[in-house]
Amino acid sequence: MKILIADDHSLVRDTLVAYVETSGDIEARTAADFDEASAMVSAQGPFDLVLLDFNMPGMNGLDGLNRALALEGASRVALISGEASKDVAEKALEAGAAGFVPKTLPAKSLINAIRFMAMGEQYAPIDFMTAEPEENTHPLASKLTEREMQVLRGLTEGKSNKEIARDLDLSEPTIKLHVKTLYKKVDAKNRTQAALIAREAGLF
Repeated sequence: MKILIADDHSLVRDTLVAYVETSGDIEARTAADFDEASAMVSAQGPFDLVLLDFNMPGMNGLDGLNRALALEGASRVALISGEASKDVAEKALEAGAAGFVPKTLPAKSLINAIRFMAMGEQYAPIDFMTAEPEENTHPLASKLTEREMQVLRGLTEGKSNKEIARDLDLSEPTIKLHVKTLYKKVDAKNRTQAALIAREAGLF
């Protein structure tokens, strides 16, 4: 079985490849953005399954999924994401995705999901699709707007302002303003401290 994993974070790519190649019969190739993934499908396809990170460069959300599904050599395309909502997952499945895979999925479940999707089935974890949104009652969370929480999540993931801006479809100067406001609200002097405070508070 030959699959393609496209994600702009090298650590995520390496971890996913390490997971799937332990099974012994799955050969994994990788790409760092949508354009590279498209080129690999054309040059090295067909692939039994193409896994695309929802937020990587070139995807433009579900538009990237639709473009990938139209590629010859990528008949089975699934989304993988650490941030996308249940609503995005539902829209992806309706658009014809082979599945939706949260990055939090355990290694064994990930391998099973890949096999399932490659065989022609549609996959999405039931607990993710049926979970009710969690209300965060920590005092810090009550100080922040929903957008500020999204920006803070980006900081805890070590993302730059540019990456956070791309993920949230906002301008970089807007993100800088949110970050500045965040520092005041959580009493942090820099990005690292803000991320540590959020982690220690259990916000993410």
